[in-house]
Amino acid sequence: MESELYDLSIRLARALLDRGEISAVELCQAVLDRIVAVENSVRAYLAIAEQEALAQAGLADERIRAGQAGPLCGIPIAIKDNLCTRGLHTTCASRLLEDFVPPYDATVVARLRQAGAVLIGKTNLDEFAMGSSTEHSAFFATHNPWSLRHVPGGSSGGSAAAVAAGEALAALGSDTGGSIRQPAGFCGVVGLRPSYGRVSRYGLIAFASSLDQVGPLCRDVVDAALLLEAIAGPDPHDATTTDQAAPSLASTLAQTDALGSLRLGIPREYIEGLDPGVERAFWDAIDLLEQLGAPAVELSLPHTRYALPAYYIIAPAEASSNLARYDGVRYGLRLEGQDLWDSLAKTRGQGFGSEVRRRIMLGTYVLSSGYYDAYYRQAQRVRTLIRADFQAAFEQVNLLVGPTSPTTAFALDERREDPLSMYQADLLTLPASLAGLPAMSVPGGFAGELPVGLQFIGPAMDEATVLRAAHVYLEAAGWQRHRPALG
Repeated sequence: MESELYDLSIRLARALLDRGEISAVELCQAVLDRIVAVENSVRAYLAIAEQEALAQAGLADERIRAGQAGPLCGIPIAIKDNLCTRGLHTTCASRLLEDFVPPYDATVVARLRQAGAVLIGKTNLDEFAMGSSTEHSAFFATHNPWSLRHVPGGSSGGSAAAVAAGEALAALGSDTGGSIRQPAGFCGVVGLRPSYGRVSRYGLIAFASSLDQVGPLCRDVVDAALLLEAIAGPDPHDATTTDQAAPSLASTLAQTDALGSLRLGIPREYIEGLDPGVERAFWDAIDLLEQLGAPAVELSLPHTRYALPAYYIIAPAEASSNLARYDGVRYGLRLEGQDLWDSLAKTRGQGFGSEVRRRIMLGTYVLSSGYYDAYYRQAQRVRTLIRADFQAAFEQVNLLVGPTSPTTAFALDERREDPLSMYQADLLTLPASLAGLPAMSVPGGFAGELPVGLQFIGPAMDEATVLRAAHVYLEAAGWQRHRPALG
């Protein structure tokens, strides 16, 4: 059994741990052995905390024996490396933070520790979460476990690849414009972006503060619900979190086998220009959803076409402000110059990669005098219109459903030097981010050897309905039981 422990869902691992058929230490060691076996090919991790993880697993076993184990106790979980971890390097995949060791945990990390989860290591990402392929990491690119010639998506590509490859039972990622959902779709796993404000951003190294959200990447939908329950809820350190308590979702999902009276909407703008394989898989998924009792109707989100330009004004503008703190004075890389300004220029010029510099310059430009009204203010108006489109749609249907991305994973190096082509990989995830809505990608079939993602989008703070529909679909389709042929 041990050789297959790394392949378990949280639900199945929990049952084995509670029955005493395996120990948390055995489960942790199985995952660590899997990392040794496949990590040279996948390259999902920036740091592996082997000794710390085994020590945490030992403490989890004590809690289990004492009858004090919650759903995540003893479960090996990977953490995206833009979430602060006390005493463990948090680099944001940037040379600028290569030696940064936070003195505190992000709220979501602290909550996982409290739940007894085993933190196995820190996963690779596009530098400062700015990218769609994990090729913009300052250290190395991560490979898609389904085809090592292809990208895993981004920016949470390391987290998605780790879960797909069996290098963690689950992982945390962050989603600004699609950085959980797009890699989940590319890697054939489940990825949930919660509603803005559902999960604390304290200790998440900021990219765009009005868009960033932390969420889970898992093997099935119930696992995602378990992780969301653990990390969600109000936090005095983050004034943007809702005052609603963390929802209770997983126990209800485990008993859900029907879609009931749900009515689904298919945005016409989400089914234009799809790759043929993605289009076939999507309509097959719609056929199954209708067989499961959820009628689907086409509708329009007319301002979707403006989501990409609006996002690439708002997000870089916020990034240029957030990244101004990296001045080489307080923490992070410092390169000496002739004076303060020369030192600052050298530190940022050599510390930031090309994609981060591109977005900082774009953000600074659109916020500058004479351009603020023409660009930034207009983009915020478009954001309001996109939000209104969703509100109108949810007066007609309960959920929206569409592909996660117009294509499957593209080849490594195919788009690295073509920013516009890279940005278009997020065309179908950006609108929900701009509107602050809960959205989830689940495995929706295959186009050739590569997975296709199916995306569910719900009204604000209605993760319950998103999870319910995604769970019923995935249990019927069975795509979550497919595994890449690695090692």
